[in-house]
Amino acid sequence: MLIPMADVPRWHADRNGHDTVAIIHGDDSLTWGELERNANQRARAFAQMGVKPGDFVAVGLPNSNVFYENTFAIWKCGATPCSLSYRLPSGEAAAILELLRPSLVIGGEADWNAPTSVPADFKPEGFSDEPVTGPIARYWKAMTSGGSTGRPKVIVDHQPAATDPKVPPLVMHEQVRLLNPGPVYHNAPFIISHSSLFEGGLLVGMPKFDALGALRLIERYRLEWVNFVPTMMSRIWSLPREERERFDLSSLRVVFHMAAPMPVWLKEAWIDWLGPERIYELYGGTERQAATVIPGTEWVKRKGSVGRVEIGAAKVVGEDGSDLPPGEVGEIYLKSAEGVGTTYHYMGAEPKRTADGWESLGDVGRIDTDGYIWLADRRSDMILRGGANVYPAEVEAALMAHPDITTCAVVGLPDPDLGARIHAIVQLADGQDADTVLGSLPEFLASRIGRPKHPESYELATDAVRDDAGKVRRTALRDERIRWLEDGREFRLRPIPAEAAKSA
Repeated sequence: MLIPMADVPRWHADRNGHDTVAIIHGDDSLTWGELERNANQRARAFAQMGVKPGDFVAVGLPNSNVFYENTFAIWKCGATPCSLSYRLPSGEAAAILELLRPSLVIGGEADWNAPTSVPADFKPEGFSDEPVTGPIARYWKAMTSGGSTGRPKVIVDHQPAATDPKVPPLVMHEQVRLLNPGPVYHNAPFIISHSSLFEGGLLVGMPKFDALGALRLIERYRLEWVNFVPTMMSRIWSLPREERERFDLSSLRVVFHMAAPMPVWLKEAWIDWLGPERIYELYGGTERQAATVIPGTEWVKRKGSVGRVEIGAAKVVGEDGSDLPPGEVGEIYLKSAEGVGTTYHYMGAEPKRTADGWESLGDVGRIDTDGYIWLADRRSDMILRGGANVYPAEVEAALMAHPDITTCAVVGLPDPDLGARIHAIVQLADGQDADTVLGSLPEFLASRIGRPKHPESYELATDAVRDDAGKVRRTALRDERIRWLEDGREFRLRPIPAEAAKSA
């Protein structure tokens, strides 16, 4: 039973009650009736500004109730929303807007210089809040990605703006009570938060993630479903045990994680804490060629796997373009069950595609004889050190197992002897002494990764190395540090115990 996404607020208001709360951010709540009426007013205002069926509308807003008023208003216009970080620098915003050519920009920064725009606090005045009838948008969303190169592209999803509230996705259920801790300008939080509304549930969003706040909200609103990224899960796990365990999380049925590599030790810790039946992992791209979902009950039998493709297909390709047998590491290619170009198209980029339609997202890994995928890293991020491949994600996982390291990023820097050296940008927990922590790392890492994979230089992070979705742009970090080296900047060398110096 497909209904237009534009009609979702009215559909659930009629069934759940117009005064039933649909969305909460902080102290602000929005009922189904308010969502419907406010979206109708905005849709009429946007149409008067020139938004037509088939147009794109850029939304540069933080997580908030009004964000959803705008997305539903855009669908009511028969248009497609494209969610952008409201803090995008002007150059990156200009590049995206040039690709997208939206008929309207909502929010964002003043220096984006959009031809037609409204501010973040825009409120339509004098427009009817009666139901709006319009065509279903051809594309339900368009999301941006800078990828590892930093060059922006827009990924247009080919699903039309219609949904079936009787077919919940991703282990959800009708009227699911869901926490969204991630920024809605990223694909997974955008999809998941809207999916909870499509199912007539309660959406509790976080304007900005914090570990204690997430647990507090789960307990307060008896939330059942949440999607974290590994960075968020690490920050929650880093809380003192007595703080982490003082909250009642018995309502929580599903914890998904996706969008970034998950260290095995951290997943094991969460499984031990909440139980494997509540932990799920998804691997796939915004492009939707294929995806995997693996529940914790299955993962414990294949620790480190991201699961196997159930819809679509996956294979591993070698440097020479030939298909690799099970167990061998190469570049992962995916194929949609519906055929080439059926799930998305790019604006500003061309897919990396084989002649017969297999596509790569740039990930490296292997597939075992049972079809389970094991990720290594993105090929563009791989460090070739002395002829050996070093995967940054593996080194990062080992570093982040240290109790005094909050997060980190690992990149390869030029080395005249080995070709590349391993450089780690680390963020320490509050109050930790850098010399003490760095001095402990050789011994700490020795039991986790081989010595050739140990970082050879370190840098203390002054800015966040990962965004709110847990993603890291290693290419941009590496290029910046290469420029610093060219300008004469040095980094702290690896602390090596004297007795280990000869074998290092």
